[in-house]
Amino acid sequence: MKSFIFLFTLLVLFTLSLGAQNKKYIFTENKMGSPFNLIFVTNDSLKAKHIAQDCFTLIDSLSQIFSDYDTTSEVNKINASAGLTPIKVSPAMLDLLLLSKQAYHKSIGAYDITIGPLSLLWRKARKKQEFPTKAAIETARHLIGFNQVQIDSEKAIIFLPKKGMRLDFGGIAKGYIAQWVIDYLKSSGIKEALADAGGDISISGAPLKSKGWLVGVNVPETADDLLSKKLELTSISVATSGDVYQFIENEGVKYSHIINPKTGYGVTSLRNVTVIAPLGATADWLATACSILPIDLAKKVALQNQAQLLITTIQEGKIKYDITPGFNKYWKP
Repeated sequence: MKSFIFLFTLLVLFTLSLGAQNKKYIFTENKMGSPFNLIFVTNDSLKAKHIAQDCFTLIDSLSQIFSDYDTTSEVNKINASAGLTPIKVSPAMLDLLLLSKQAYHKSIGAYDITIGPLSLLWRKARKKQEFPTKAAIETARHLIGFNQVQIDSEKAIIFLPKKGMRLDFGGIAKGYIAQWVIDYLKSSGIKEALADAGGDISISGAPLKSKGWLVGVNVPETADDLLSKKLELTSISVATSGDVYQFIENEGVKYSHIINPKTGYGVTSLRNVTVIAPLGATADWLATACSILPIDLAKKVALQNQAQLLITTIQEGKIKYDITPGFNKYWKP
């Protein structure tokens, strides 16, 4: 009888161990205007659901700070105070403001969160399919310039000195939030995870004893076609920027949703830009800046920020690759 009980106990323990094996769990919710995909490895399905819900709650709380689509967001309160009064900001807002200031200087002004007036103008133009007038573009452009923004980091206060100035965290917030989610998962004991904020991806350890997470790169000027090679990534972030979904045409020229703050117009060079960087926010703003800067300068800026860059374009029906020297090591063999 004791022998039977012993064998039965071993069988139960063995069965439980099989049921508690690590596996990937995938969760998706629409956040910040696009699907937010969360994939991580654990051996507990109930724990996975609870942690995923915590992550989506975290994303909502950060979106309420940075989204200019949310009329009650913190960034819109700052925008409403432009030219009127300084505003006390939250720790998360201050952190991203200071990161954005660094991005402005490191990108030689190509990435500028004061792009808000132009973003709003071109957003309305795309919606109505009415190309904005030169006068309207110039009026908005004269409200642009991070060098005008006054930030007191010790008191956590910001002041936009001109009425009509607007901050727009597109091009940095999604990468920043994806990184925050990965850091939260690490603190919760989840060491193998991928957070995809609509193409801005942050990654921790490789899943299930693999060499890394596989990430596809779009063929330029296509929505669904991928390059034949895949990226194999671990403990890093990647962001891709292109004009497949958001653009407006005028007189046969396609203007991207990515706006050059110095000209006021959407970029017309049809590039697909992929950046691999240590942190989500860095990959995100570099993808925008490198869509605007001349290619040689874009490579230089990427390397100065410990990032690797791939720019693909279509020339005479073929894909042309411009690449920094260290990018190739990330392709899956």
